[in-house]
Amino acid sequence: MYKVLNEDGSCCYGGQGRWPLPTKRLDGTWTPGAWLEVEGKLKSCANGLHACRDEQVLDYLGSAMFELEYEGEVQDTGDKCVGRKARLLRRFEGWNPRSQRLFASDCAERMLPLYEAAYPNDTRPRVAIDTARRYANGEATLQELAAASDAAWDAASAAARAAAWDAAWDAARDAAWDAARAAARAAAWDAARAAARAAAWDAAWGAAWRAERAWQYQQLCEYLGGAL
Repeated sequence: MYKVLNEDGSCCYGGQGRWPLPTKRLDGTWTPGAWLEVEGKLKSCANGLHACRDEQVLDYLGSAMFELEYEGEVQDTGDKCVGRKARLLRRFEGWNPRSQRLFASDCAERMLPLYEAAYPNDTRPRVAIDTARRYANGEATLQELAAASDAAWDAASAAARAAAWDAAWDAARDAAWDAARAAARAAAWDAARAAARAAAWDAAWGAAWRAERAWQYQQLCEYLGGAL
């Protein structure tokens, strides 16, 4: 399982307290953190120790990611898991501020063809993504990043006013965690207009969503060093 937390072990998606963090030994192996355990009936988002598996982790990205193991009762609620007893085994060191920014840039870049097809002369989203990558690699200043981000937000606002809200907004967003959703909507719309609207919408949207999620998960694994 995977657990996403703040750097200090505190919860970033609700919950209280801090998780005991694993420590890295001199030989590169990890000493797990202490076990945590809860009493009472397990209930998602109310009582229990929460974590996620496989592609569920895409919905819970944050600053620090850990491998987690459960012991005893565990329930899978569909979008996450909740268990009675758990501990953190090791940290995914490949998930850091640089890789997080690069991953977001990768996701956003996949939206550019949709945006640029509608606005071929507007390079602001592309410049923002390129600047974010350069900043992640130490090749751009914070001032350059802020300026590119502001320009991309202006592009998104203008496009939204022109009735292209979904594609433009998600393509221009600096974080771009919702890029897959917008791509799926856009792909589904094209397919639906070309065929029977209602049926094609559901089929194309679902297929595009699953394909984009699968791509994002594989890309995340690359940044984590294939550790998943």
